[in-house]
Amino acid sequence: MSVEYRKVLYANYHTTQSGRASLTSAESLFLREKRQFESEILPLLHSVPKSARIFDMGCGSGSLLKGLKEAGYTNLIGMDLSEEQVNMAHNFGVSEVVLGDAMQFFRGSEEQFDIITGMDIIEHFTKDELVELLQLIQSKLKKGGMAIFRTPNMDAPIATAFAIGDFTHENYLNASSAEQVMLSCGFGDVKVKPSFMLVNGFLKEGLRSVLYRILSLRLKLRLFATARSTQKVLFTPNLLIVGVKSN
Repeated sequence: MSVEYRKVLYANYHTTQSGRASLTSAESLFLREKRQFESEILPLLHSVPKSARIFDMGCGSGSLLKGLKEAGYTNLIGMDLSEEQVNMAHNFGVSEVVLGDAMQFFRGSEEQFDIITGMDIIEHFTKDELVELLQLIQSKLKKGGMAIFRTPNMDAPIATAFAIGDFTHENYLNASSAEQVMLSCGFGDVKVKPSFMLVNGFLKEGLRSVLYRILSLRLKLRLFATARSTQKVLFTPNLLIVGVKSN
């Protein structure tokens, strides 16, 4: 009898992956993620009304939703496959999180949303599943609605640390392929942006920033030496993918 790996690995995903990899307590990880999302995602929503209907798929412990709530957004729903993560979200005061499969929800629901987000989730789908998912998301957005995803960046230095550090990852993108698949699935005005990077401590962050600039220059020189353009190449560990429903 075959075993579906997703049922095994997602059942206790925080214990076996996200919490284990963070080397910190669940609450510390939750707060760190919330701060990261406040720096990465909230600026993308600066023109979005606080009453906007926002769906966060694969929301984990609800750290993005917590940041959205504190920023004044009031019409929120999050969904995750992991009962452990859903329970954690409720313990952290994010009651908007429900247990469920977002793909199945989109297939059967007639609801429309202004914003659909997916943080560190689209890499968990096969290529066929991802294309179906993106088409479903596009169909569930209102005209002018926005989809926002974060996913590992295969052009990042030591990309494997993020991309294959999780056994449940199924597909891998860089800026070019991310734009390609979004456009192919019906999104307009697609933008792929670098993720936000920051380490604690003024001196550490200053050193990190300088080293990143040096590393980026070296990588661009390598591309130049092979007669390749650097225009659509990003080097941050993650990509932020933004697509708008234009029709």
